[in-house]
Amino acid sequence: MEKRRKLSDHIWTIILALLAVAYCYPVFMILINSFKKERAIGTGSIFKLPSKETFNGLAHYVSAIESQGFLKSLGFSLLITITSVAAILLFCSMCAWYITRVENKFTKALYYLFVFSMVVPFQMVMFTLSQTADKLGLNRPFNIWIIYLGFGAGLAVFMFAGFMKSIPLEIEEASMIDGCNPIQTFFLIVLPILKPTLVSVGVLEAMWVWNDYLLPTLVLDIRKYKTIPMLIQYFRGGYGKVAMGPMMASIMLTIIPIVIVYLAGQKHIIKGVAAGAVKG
Repeated sequence: MEKRRKLSDHIWTIILALLAVAYCYPVFMILINSFKKERAIGTGSIFKLPSKETFNGLAHYVSAIESQGFLKSLGFSLLITITSVAAILLFCSMCAWYITRVENKFTKALYYLFVFSMVVPFQMVMFTLSQTADKLGLNRPFNIWIIYLGFGAGLAVFMFAGFMKSIPLEIEEASMIDGCNPIQTFFLIVLPILKPTLVSVGVLEAMWVWNDYLLPTLVLDIRKYKTIPMLIQYFRGGYGKVAMGPMMASIMLTIIPIVIVYLAGQKHIIKGVAAGAVKG
């Protein structure tokens, strides 16, 4: 029995290792080609490591940063991601606390509406969303977070509500006995306890908002505002020319920040997801 278990573990290790290689290989290909000369990327040497003849140093990275307003787009992406994630964490955690602590038909219906929103395809609402955003003036980087709050609330409320059900009610009652009002109880008692779920939800939502291409393209005025994913598309050129080198370099520059965010919060992700999914 023990031998079978060890054999099964080895087999699963090999399978998962192969899957990891399959997922990482495209990123590795983008990385090595971002250091090659333009002519080498479009030839048969695309799968080879850079050589003395094909190595181009950091020229593509410099070109990506200096051309087409990369730093400006980076600022827009940072603004949208930070404001959207902050709004989702604050408002959704407060909403989930209200849902779990005030049990009635209204809160139950509200909770199921949030859960239902996770299964509604974005394509069903994207054209209506574009028109509504234009009419309400939600088509700028500093207020598009309102739209992201609506689309990100489903997962966030689901995870927060699940975790809050595991928090003993006696802790909150003790704080109220000591003189805390509901707002003070939430920010001083509940919010610190939510740290694992706050980090896991924050990382997941940040990855989604940072890499999102479709929603900003539909809502924002692309003549004035371009996020990083939108800018990468324009490296393809307007006259059929594909600037593969700068485009691959910009992709790597886009990947690095969100990878850092993920690595910084990865130890909390499994804990937060499991608490929100199982205990809810």
